[in-house]
Amino acid sequence: MSAVVAAEELVVLAALALAPALLYLAVVRKSERYRAEGWGTLLGGFVYGALFATIAAGVLELLIVALGTSVSQRYPGPEFLFLNGNSPAGSFFLVLVVAPFIEEALKASGVVGRRARIGRLADGPVIGASVGLGFGFFETFLYGLGAFVVGGLVAGIALIALRSVSSVLLHGSSTGMFGYGYARSKFAVPGPGSGGYYLLAVGMHAAFNALASAAVLLALVGVTGVAALAAAYLALFGAIGFAVAAIEHVRRVTQAADYPALLPRAPAVPVRPPSRRP
Repeated sequence: MSAVVAAEELVVLAALALAPALLYLAVVRKSERYRAEGWGTLLGGFVYGALFATIAAGVLELLIVALGTSVSQRYPGPEFLFLNGNSPAGSFFLVLVVAPFIEEALKASGVVGRRARIGRLADGPVIGASVGLGFGFFETFLYGLGAFVVGGLVAGIALIALRSVSSVLLHGSSTGMFGYGYARSKFAVPGPGSGGYYLLAVGMHAAFNALASAAVLLALVGVTGVAALAAAYLALFGAIGFAVAAIEHVRRVTQAADYPALLPRAPAVPVRPPSRRP
């Protein structure tokens, strides 16, 4: 393969990863119809998520895996096995616990850094989605690049297409929900705020990762053959459905925050008229 052809194929992969993420961002932005957030702010958040949050998350996760593996080797008791990144338990601890907490925290930092741009409650989920979608785009491009190196252009395109309807949506929606919670805290809305919605984002991320990793989990517990294959496909479709429903929920939350009349109202409490007795 010539250098020119390889460069052209890399451009194709980057464009295929970027286009869906920007399309989703435009759809979420359109949910804020009263006064949509400016594209400058949203693209700034997108770039922050794509470059800083993605790279920082990768570095931190590598450091934590290296440290955990070192500790588990130094203290080889079963209680430390989950820290060993080379073991199945360690791999799932990384996927289900470490990655959700670290990645959601780094994406959340992009929302906090744009707090001055959150002028209304509806701005929070839109800015959060911009950061998350940027993260999802660049992560997806990197995964597609890995598949391209191993299996060629078709493999890279296939993986990017799959992640574009799953992981990209998950990242956008989880950070969108944190953005909503952060805006609630900023405007002193009663109820859960930044902390609660950060944990919600982590939970969404971990639940998605569990579905996406179902095939490996089933193999670890000894489920093989047709049953394992069928369950893995069901889990994959479940992960895609979860991600699609999550981004749609962010859109509804944005619309409701943009139009307070759409928010559920508390039932009216009847008030007894004052007594007319003398």
